Amino acid sequence: YDMVHYGHSNQLRQARAMGDYLIVGVHTDEEIAKHKGPPVFTQEERYKMVQAIKWVDEVVPAAPYVTTLETLDKYDCDFCVHGNDITLTVDGRDTYEEVKQAGRYRECKRTQGVSTTDLVGRMLLVTKAHHSSQEMSSEYREYADSFGKCPGGRNPWTGVSQFLQTSQKIIQFASGKEPQPGETVIYVAGAFDLFHIGHVDFLEKVHRLAERPYIIAGLHFDQEVNHYKGKNYPIMNLHERTLSVLACRYVSEVVIGAPYAVTAELLSHFKEPKRRGIFRQIDSGSNLTTDLIVQRIITNRLEYEARNQKKEAKELAFLEAARRQAAQPLGERDGDF
Repeated sequence: YDMVHYGHSNQLRQARAMGDYLIVGVHTDEEIAKHKGPPVFTQEERYKMVQAIKWVDEVVPAAPYVTTLETLDKYDCDFCVHGNDITLTVDGRDTYEEVKQAGRYRECKRTQGVSTTDLVGRMLLVTKAHHSSQEMSSEYREYADSFGKCPGGRNPWTGVSQFLQTSQKIIQFASGKEPQPGETVIYVAGAFDLFHIGHVDFLEKVHRLAERPYIIAGLHFDQEVNHYKGKNYPIMNLHERTLSVLACRYVSEVVIGAPYAVTAELLSHFKEPKRRGIFRQIDSGSNLTTDLIVQRIITNRLEYEARNQKKEAKELAFLEAARRQAAQPLGERDGDF
């Protein structure tokens, strides 16, 4: 769960729907560096980010990279869930091999149109092609076809595809609850770009301001964010940012395309009588910003590109071995690839 995005959240939403209690194991920095490459977020940041997703009941820090029956039994889990993409060890083996053979593995659909690979590429390639009103430029299309791509070709998991927002996705992520009598309605607004631990810390503190808070997050349009942030911000477009914020356990509702200036009309729409001395400024206590995340990526650009190439090469080798195995006559299969 590095650079936690709405694709991760959607996987956890689907997993939670398969059972009654969701435990999420998060790997250490050391384990990720060994099997995949350097993580962008630290393990402490990642533990807190996953815990902030509303479908998560419990987080297990320092979870082993290979999921075993022993791990499932230790936490009283009936089965484990992963997306329908492959995850491999440093030596190219399926990390869920043991639990699959034991029949304690379930699969959910991977979210199309988002990946850590894509987000890293947007930061490295200063283009606005990912903004909601922009056509994909030839430069971005060329990047999308090549970023982190190993010489052997392209597989269906590592790579870049286009995200298409639908009303169904928003419904799945939204709470669907109106403010109830006795709840304190609190409005916050911003870009909430690359939803990160700084946002989580801020929203957690806002949530503590009332006994029964109902937090409405206003998200600015891409063009508005670009106007005050410049460069190619926001890294995630409005549709993507909407899902990221809706997945947070502290947020009850989102205004999609909120005005930059908080108007009386907006506040009265949500029955919130501000401007009467009820404005508060909250210090999140975190120094992490979207700019700092981008700097982390730029500083380690070559390592991240190498990580993506290495990851894709392993996945392609696994796919090819599986294809050869399936093509063999039944009696000749040894089950080892």
